[in-house]
Amino acid sequence: MAEVPGRLLIVDDNKVNRLLLARTIELQGHRTVAAENGRVALELLHREAFDLLLLDIEMPEMDGFQVLEQLKADLKLRDLPVIVTSSVEGVQNVVRCIELGAEDYLPKPVNPVLLKARIQASLEKKRLRDQQKELVRRFATGAVADDLALSGFALGGRHVQATVMFSDIRGFTALVEQQPPDETIELLNTYYTLMFDAISGQGGVVNQMIGDGLMAIFGAPLALAGHEAAAVRAALDMLEMVELFNAERAAVGKPPIAIGIGIASGEVVAGYTGTQSRATYTCIGDTVNLAARLESHTKSAACPVLVDPAVRACLGDAFEVRSLGPVALKGKARQTEVFAVAPRRR
Repeated sequence: MAEVPGRLLIVDDNKVNRLLLARTIELQGHRTVAAENGRVALELLHREAFDLLLLDIEMPEMDGFQVLEQLKADLKLRDLPVIVTSSVEGVQNVVRCIELGAEDYLPKPVNPVLLKARIQASLEKKRLRDQQKELVRRFATGAVADDLALSGFALGGRHVQATVMFSDIRGFTALVEQQPPDETIELLNTYYTLMFDAISGQGGVVNQMIGDGLMAIFGAPLALAGHEAAAVRAALDMLEMVELFNAERAAVGKPPIAIGIGIASGEVVAGYTGTQSRATYTCIGDTVNLAARLESHTKSAACPVLVDPAVRACLGDAFEVRSLGPVALKGKARQTEVFAVAPRRR
């Protein structure tokens, strides 16, 4: 039996070759599906999940080279390991297959011992790549992981129009003093689960968590139409989440929590900052500073959600918004008109 069994797609226009190759591979403990040409294979790959592709070169409708080109251009399929099994000779054909992303090239008739070794090595590589992707998504959020997969990693930033949100728990320091550390950790884990769901549900990316505070970006690294309104919808979703969470806390005799949210929109410099060995996706600029100041001002304004004029201008009549007038925010040379967004009526 195979140490790492997998689901393999065999692509060959010769039915006898398909049957014999499938029998050899299934005896090694793997499962197989067969396709008679490249077109059928691509249709299967877009519908079903496979761990490895065994690909012939000379086929009607779409040959192996064309399949490799399609796989290389497809973000979801380009990491699928491919072993070419072909009777086409010539170093130039082998080189072309490797350049197009094939893991290996085995001439026909395929040696079963060599095939077994190549399959096992390819499946192990895929397993490691899948683990790496899972780690990236666990620590980088889905949008950042997609950006990394699409563009690769490079330190530096680019100018983009985006909306920035800051949020934190009010009176968190006093709350921490009243309960043991394990309860605080449980509170934060639950709180972040709820806030992440509200933010990601509206297309935002949480890029920083500091204690009870978080920073989120709407419109970067991936473009988002209407990012200003999306951020406000996320903020209102967050308030509703906290209200429901407080009902559960009250049922077990725990005090409620309250949050403050500041939102600002404008040009930011967004990208990866840090070193080649340790980096994070973030954004900087006056818009970021303004969102942080608005979040801080929610305490004195006694309003849970505050936005700047740029966000207000994009909201129209879809939200209940009122002006608090010009406010002297810390670190700002000029006063800023501040707007409060009312929570949804229940």
